[in-house]
Amino acid sequence: MSAVAVASGDAGDLVRAKAVLLAPGAGKRRLGPEALRTALVDLHDFWLSSRAAAIGLTDRAALVAVGALGRRELAPWSDLDLVLLHDGRKDVERLAEQLWYPLWNAGIGLDHSVRTPGQAVQVAATDLRAAFGLLEARHIAGDGALSDKVRAAVRQAWRAGIRGRFDELADSAQERWRKVGDVAHRVEPDLKNGHGGLRDVQLLDALAAAQLVDRPAGDVVEARSLLLDVRTELHRLAGRARDVLRAQDADEVAATLEIADRFELARALSGAARSVAFAAEVGLRSARSALPRRGLAALRRAPVRRPLDSGVVEHAGEVALARDAAAPRDPALVLRVAATAARTGLPIAAGTLHRLADTAPELREPWPRPALGELLSLLGTGRPIVDVVESLDRTGLWGRLFPEWGAVRDLPPRDRAHVWTVDRHLVEACAQAARLTTRVARPDLLLVGTLIHDIGKGRAGDHSEVGESLAVQVGRRLGFAEPDVAVLGQVVRHHLLLPHTATRRDLDDPATIMRVVETLDGNGLVLDLLEALAEADALATGPGVWSPWKQTLIRDLVGRCRTLLAGDPLPAPAALDAAAADLATAVATDGEPQVRFDDRSDPATVIVAVPDRPGALAAAAGVLALHSLEVHAAELPSAEHAAVFTFTVSPRFGGLPDPALLRSDLIRVLDGGLTLADALARKERDYAPIIPSGDPPAPPRVLWFDDEATGAVVLELRGTDRIGLLHRVAAALGECGADLRWARVATLGASVVDSFCVAGPGAGGALSATERRRIERAVLAAAR
Repeated sequence: MSAVAVASGDAGDLVRAKAVLLAPGAGKRRLGPEALRTALVDLHDFWLSSRAAAIGLTDRAALVAVGALGRRELAPWSDLDLVLLHDGRKDVERLAEQLWYPLWNAGIGLDHSVRTPGQAVQVAATDLRAAFGLLEARHIAGDGALSDKVRAAVRQAWRAGIRGRFDELADSAQERWRKVGDVAHRVEPDLKNGHGGLRDVQLLDALAAAQLVDRPAGDVVEARSLLLDVRTELHRLAGRARDVLRAQDADEVAATLEIADRFELARALSGAARSVAFAAEVGLRSARSALPRRGLAALRRAPVRRPLDSGVVEHAGEVALARDAAAPRDPALVLRVAATAARTGLPIAAGTLHRLADTAPELREPWPRPALGELLSLLGTGRPIVDVVESLDRTGLWGRLFPEWGAVRDLPPRDRAHVWTVDRHLVEACAQAARLTTRVARPDLLLVGTLIHDIGKGRAGDHSEVGESLAVQVGRRLGFAEPDVAVLGQVVRHHLLLPHTATRRDLDDPATIMRVVETLDGNGLVLDLLEALAEADALATGPGVWSPWKQTLIRDLVGRCRTLLAGDPLPAPAALDAAAADLATAVATDGEPQVRFDDRSDPATVIVAVPDRPGALAAAAGVLALHSLEVHAAELPSAEHAAVFTFTVSPRFGGLPDPALLRSDLIRVLDGGLTLADALARKERDYAPIIPSGDPPAPPRVLWFDDEATGAVVLELRGTDRIGLLHRVAAALGECGADLRWARVATLGASVVDSFCVAGPGAGGALSATERRRIERAVLAAAR
């Protein structure tokens, strides 16, 4: 770096040197993330110290770094946080201008301030963010004694005033966690601000500076390194400051860190963030207990130990062990402590968790009845279970109770509809199931079945089938009777049966209902448990997954199954309703398409009647897509001289369009005045969902089902969602001459499972192998 450039106030050399570090020339080794941070810190330290010397920043003034540069954690696009300290120098404004302006002119992000020692201490006393920075202030140039004086004064004031500031400190952390969410369980985590992120490490450092807790060590130090490395590579990849790790960036970040893929990276980040989050929560509680007492408070006796349950007490606002409690003599003690914490809303004391981890023996199999009772008590508490299970899991106690948990711990979801890691999803689902226990005859089986319904994930094979064998294993270990163990196995094996059937098959078809009942061996208890589990599972998956539409479908399916189990006749398929019949008559009279909305339900219903001609369904579906309506189902009842389609729809954004506009466009399409293929291509180009560049969509697949529709077969298309997909597939089926009876569209994130009931010319609506291959090729081409 040119000394002349530094002396003249040019920071261009700094920018160019940084660019070389970020993109080394041919033959030069690419620096790893830790080495890159070190090099960036050294580079900026050198420029700043050289510049300070060039402008005469020596006695009675000092330049200190706070923030990322102060902590030596400078990522490629972190702002520089600098404080110019002075002790009454008259030319301090000149010094500040000659420091800041070269950096601004070079486009370098800068957060700066000019303070006297008294001002620095004062601002640290009133601004938590400033206090955190000054606690870690690092001398760069000038009067080192002045820097040391300010740092010592800020630390002394921090320790002396922590009692009055602690509530603000704790509340700000809680509010940040609430707004940003967890790093550990989010699909796209905020590495800096999230719960378990880098700001929580800084929180622990601040508590240690107040001499309330020890400085972070062990797992937290390792976690901090991983979080810093990922953030460093994210900055380098993005070419700008970025703290949220998006799915489209994760594969490349993983590759630079020599991690297999983004899923392994997500799992490593989850484990690291959970260590930090647990340490931050325990640190805040420990710090509160260690706050210095003054006045009469210092004379008060130690907190009273209030009994909560056998061997369990409340002490200083935490759940702790009674003095005579002994885990080796009390097999249910771990679970009693956990259930008590969830029931009272009090956290488990860190010392209690570590004592139980050291002394609690493995439960014998089957579990003693009291242990199972305490587990059910814990699972039935609802939302409080989330924090309790997290604390047990971080200290190894949960894995001791459920060894099968290891395969799903920190396991990232493969479907973007899920917002949680698999283990957190299971606990969230269990919390949801606790609200539904009054609906079922066996709430104990509902709670345990919900807790382990995805336990087969993270292993080879279909997770439902693998999960069934694991559920049997868990049920026997917990001490359930063999008939109950069999029910648990069925619940886990078939936990997707109801939502998949309800959203992908025709509920008016008796074959659909009979298949569900036969799959469950006619067991009404399993049916009831699966209905509640379907709701809990969807609510714990992500926003919008449990919709009024899905709730209505599943309730209808379960009601029909109960009717069949009771030996009563199933309801006949609904005939063409009056509204549809009126539209069909209007079409037969004037030959023009008709459109009518019914928005009294959620989602809404659109009835479209058009002259009965080839391509009518494709035209109707295409016009709906053109007006940003997402189709969930299509019914095709017949009418004389007209084709009548009943679509269940919801707007992709905004409200429902004007039906007159839909009718106008439909007329134009049928008359040839509007080419749907071109219009939908433009629509898809402008509004299609973004697919991450590093995550190419899976190729579409077609599956055939011969026994799931009366007088027809079911074609299932699985692939990536596209605007106008139903239009394209319907057009392809029409060109193949297929007789389409109904369609169902199930969307999960960017993926879809579209089901089409197709009747062939063979007996029972069968299609020959040749016809199937021809239809399959056409459908796959349309899906691509």
